[in-house]
Amino acid sequence: MRPVLILLVFIFSVRLHAAAPQARIAIIIDDIGYQKADLQLIDLPFPLTYAVLPHTPYGQRAARQAFQQQKDVMLHMPMEASNGKALGPGALTADMNKQQVQQTLQAALADIPYAIGINNHMGSFYTEQELPMAWTMEYLSKRQLFFIDSLTTSRSTAGKYARQFGVTNLSRQVFLDNEQTETAIAKQFDLLLRIARKRQSAIAIAHPYPETYRFLRKQLPKLQQQGIVLVGISQLLPQNHDVVAAGYTAPAVSAPQ
Repeated sequence: MRPVLILLVFIFSVRLHAAAPQARIAIIIDDIGYQKADLQLIDLPFPLTYAVLPHTPYGQRAARQAFQQQKDVMLHMPMEASNGKALGPGALTADMNKQQVQQTLQAALADIPYAIGINNHMGSFYTEQELPMAWTMEYLSKRQLFFIDSLTTSRSTAGKYARQFGVTNLSRQVFLDNEQTETAIAKQFDLLLRIARKRQSAIAIAHPYPETYRFLRKQLPKLQQQGIVLVGISQLLPQNHDVVAAGYTAPAVSAPQ
């Protein structure tokens, strides 16, 4: 009987292993739009997600290119930082009133109509504020867009107001390339994979640095043999979230082409 029992245990283990879902990761490339070299990252043959800055020299072109390749596009919305760093055009600041906040968001989404959600560029001060984040989430709710909290502050109010207005809200777990060396990026990448294996999914944020481009081009083809699946951010959203590009919702300027 013992060999039969061992065989049954083996078969059950194999079936259980086969049925277990693979861990998934999404990698969001922030700060797309200022450099022509950003377009190289979009052409990488992997389902990366691209967070595009509004009103930038290559933003529209990069977003359209990613959209045409059926890759996820997000609006990388500049928000006021605690350190007073320059934010670039079209930023949200805490001294704006509700109309200004929502008009600024509308203008940014008109510039990047391919966006299916947004995340914050900087925003360590803005995302801590109560009313500005409430107005932001109210607007995202109307446009059926999700919010990915870059977590540039531990005191972010994004989750609180996302729940209040029914906005799908996720948060990044890892910054891949705060230090732009292969060793440092590899360490953060390993952390991302460990989190994904533990939680079944994880979100990383990276940037269009040459070092990041080289690392991803080299390492992403190896994910499958590590039992990890790279997906666009839309694949990590709840099933009840209807993914729609901003250009298809009122007050859209035009649907993405």
